[in-house]
Amino acid sequence: MNPTLKYFTQQGRISDPGAQASLYQSLPASAAELVKIVQHVTLHVYWAERYGYKVPEERTTELQLRTIPRRLERTLELDPRPLLEERALDKKLIGNCRDHSVLLTSLLRHVGIPARARCGFATYFEPHRFVDHWVTEYWDGAAARWVLVDSQLDAFQSSALNINFSPLDVPRDQFLVGGRAWQLCRSGQENPDYFGIFDMRGLGFVRGNLVRDLASLNKVELLPWDCWGVILSRTLDDAADLAALDAAAALTAGDVPDADAVRQCYQTDARFRVENRILSYVNGQMLPVELPPAQE
Repeated sequence: MNPTLKYFTQQGRISDPGAQASLYQSLPASAAELVKIVQHVTLHVYWAERYGYKVPEERTTELQLRTIPRRLERTLELDPRPLLEERALDKKLIGNCRDHSVLLTSLLRHVGIPARARCGFATYFEPHRFVDHWVTEYWDGAAARWVLVDSQLDAFQSSALNINFSPLDVPRDQFLVGGRAWQLCRSGQENPDYFGIFDMRGLGFVRGNLVRDLASLNKVELLPWDCWGVILSRTLDDAADLAALDAAAALTAGDVPDADAVRQCYQTDARFRVENRILSYVNGQMLPVELPPAQE
């Protein structure tokens, strides 16, 4: 296995199950089966009512569970059975696309399949819009390529959205990673006002997903509303920042064959690097957050 693939079989500071690693015993070794596990235990907060479950207000705090150990701990509190067993709706952990993607990434890494969560924009949720979204990317050894998987899209969602592709192999024109979205907007090929979610749109939003994707490619898979570095800049007219963002986009716009260059870009530039303290936008205010220490 080459160094890039080996790097993505190793857990990071967010994906490592830690004290909950015993839950990963006897996992299946295929992406399709691991996707089922993610869907067994995770319920997307914005889809819950369409499945028939109204999320109590107090349970929305589960969306703030950033690390896999914390999410697994709460999963067990809700239902102590093995992860292989599907939960009732009210016993599933409340999450979003990022949570589906990071859990799948963690499971794949545990069984030795190179994997990383990708932050970007999906075309399949709203017509003529690029919606803020996360998926998982894993290395298919038989096909010798990186494959995008949307573990949020079960049969119900796929039917409701009229999905015409396999969620186990999402076409790259259906999901744009943050760097590719940045390139399209910067070049004028796409309107940045079509990129975002709810009433949050524009080039600043695209910048955030580019930086979050860059961090995720360095195995720091943060929440969609976590902020640090250049994400916090109020302007988009600093020439040095734009040049750095353009360079980061060039490295990350595809399936990232050069992981060493991506790591150097991230680790040597404070605009992109995640320190142990960040800010998180929660309930209308920025709150300081202490992250688990980086792994050696």
